[in-house]
Amino acid sequence: MATIAFIGLGNMGAPMMRNLLKAGHTVLAYDLAQDACAAAKEAGAGVAASPADAAAGAEVVVTMLPAGAHVRAVYMGEGGVIAAAKPGSLFIDSSTVDVASARAVAAAATAAGHAMVDAPVSGGVGGAAAGTLTFMVGGDDAAFERARPILEAMGKTIVHAGGPGNGQAAKICNNMLLGISMIGVSEAFALAEKLGLDAQKLFDISSKSSGQCWSLTSYCPVPGPVPTSPANREYQPGFAAAMMLKDLKLAVDAGQSVGASLPLGAEAAQLYTLFCNLGNAGVDFSGIVNMLRGRS
Repeated sequence: MATIAFIGLGNMGAPMMRNLLKAGHTVLAYDLAQDACAAAKEAGAGVAASPADAAAGAEVVVTMLPAGAHVRAVYMGEGGVIAAAKPGSLFIDSSTVDVASARAVAAAATAAGHAMVDAPVSGGVGGAAAGTLTFMVGGDDAAFERARPILEAMGKTIVHAGGPGNGQAAKICNNMLLGISMIGVSEAFALAEKLGLDAQKLFDISSKSSGQCWSLTSYCPVPGPVPTSPANREYQPGFAAAMMLKDLKLAVDAGQSVGASLPLGAEAAQLYTLFCNLGNAGVDFSGIVNMLRGRS
């Protein structure tokens, strides 16, 4: 068993940290939020005074942070993890960030004699709690093999996507596809309703034919066909629209950086931006939905 520093105890990080404890690892936790630190201590983790203190007392460092700027600061900033960690430490960054930041931090870690992988996740808060996350891992073969047993304590599917930054590349490509397909599935059901086609009938046909996709069969946006879908739980939030927008922006930015044309990704980002802005303004989404469906 390893001594692991876990930095970033948000909605995803906290249950991931608890699964490391359940697996028998010793965890030194850190978060800016004191409530999160208190909950980690109650779960059995030690609480560090800073990211550097957490890293200095561990052999493995796992981070789950909001954005690339935070990852760069925690690892490479003044009093950062790279400088504070024991020689030959393993770093696992499970944040979802831009590819350039992932590769810059990995290069700095390697230059300092450490091993590092970028290992963003898919599976949401439920998957984090259940330990069934999918990890998309970027890094060299040796770093991946060192990280694998740690990741297996938090996830079900561990995929080595290639060299440094490729985990982030896989995550943003996957989630761009998700964002686009979710819009397409929603439009299909809206059209079916206008044409008088029952939602269950459309599901029965498309789920077994060329329209089949995860957004349809696992996250169907209308009540009825998929009992576990948010549509059958009064649309209680799971993966927030703001997080989807973050991933779409990362994909669009990545496309611009390498000269890739992403017309559908860009359109999806614009639509998510609109709805996030409306939500932040306190707009009643039920009224918008009814308007779009021709009921007002």
